[in-house]
Amino acid sequence: MSVPIPVTVDPPPVPLPPASAPVASSSSWPFGSIYNRFATWRKSLDLPNPGTVENLSKEAKQTLLNNYAFDGARADLSKSLSMNPMFQVTHSFHLGSQTSPPTYHFGAMFANDKAFLHGNIDNDGNLSGRFNQGWSANNVSKAQAQLSTQPGQSFLQLEHDYQGSDYSLNAKAVNPSPADLTGIYMGSYMQSVTKNLAFGVESILQHQGPGLSDIGAAYLAKYTSSDRNWIATAQVQGPGVLQATYWQKLSEKVDVAADLQVMAAPGRRDALATLAARYELRMASFRAQVDSTGKVSAYLEQRFAPTFSFLVSGEIDHFKNAAKVGVGVMIDSSSLSPEEMGMVPPPGSPALPMPQP
Repeated sequence: MSVPIPVTVDPPPVPLPPASAPVASSSSWPFGSIYNRFATWRKSLDLPNPGTVENLSKEAKQTLLNNYAFDGARADLSKSLSMNPMFQVTHSFHLGSQTSPPTYHFGAMFANDKAFLHGNIDNDGNLSGRFNQGWSANNVSKAQAQLSTQPGQSFLQLEHDYQGSDYSLNAKAVNPSPADLTGIYMGSYMQSVTKNLAFGVESILQHQGPGLSDIGAAYLAKYTSSDRNWIATAQVQGPGVLQATYWQKLSEKVDVAADLQVMAAPGRRDALATLAARYELRMASFRAQVDSTGKVSAYLEQRFAPTFSFLVSGEIDHFKNAAKVGVGVMIDSSSLSPEEMGMVPPPGSPALPMPQP
């Protein structure tokens, strides 16, 4: 009778990590696990990017007349020399204004997929320029400078934007000095907390010299509806300073905006409320605005052709019994064909005549 002999089977060898791979210490494992769980939970929320602090109320600003109204006579003559890369020169004239002297500006603009350059010089010799460099889809560096003949008007501004999946970061320096670190330094952070709500904070450091520093902060909030038909924003700057905006799209051609600015600082109490509406027609754009100081404004841009627009701007101040009127033209003279400019008319419609350069 034979007795069975037991056979011992060795377990498979455990592979060792390569020499080049870092081995995490036992103390780092809890923090790594917590971070991985937080990152997975954050990604599962699928939060949108909230946009930058600079563009917090961009939709409302596009409806309000603050950046469009003018008085006197104005003419903007531009010539497109290339479309890819884009290169354009502009001559701007402005005269007859009640608030500013006659001016002339010559500008040049260049843009491609990564870079954007814009330069401008006026009749007084003031030179300004702006340069944007896109390193990736999420990283953009910006530089802006101005050389002025007037004391205290020259400046240099350096800026960098980073757009995350659900947040945005911005760092900015105005007139920085490497020698004594004087200048104005700003940093902002905007974070989406839900698909509709985002909060942000912006800090400002003004360093004028040894022992002369001032620190301030602003707090921001933005709420966007699920269908993006209305957006509300609020910004608190220091004690007693509040700005709130509301923008709503009523239809494909009509949107309205409201802006409220309140200052309740010690020694000064003031408030300004503004309501505006914009109508986008096929060949025209009309804006109307009224504020709590009694000013009623209107702005009309009538496009007779893709390369020619006629502008009319008006303002009536009922409390001061004053009025301002402005007229202007915008002409784009180009030697490019309609196909090169991306203005091919739809089939069956007559081709628009191109002005001669």
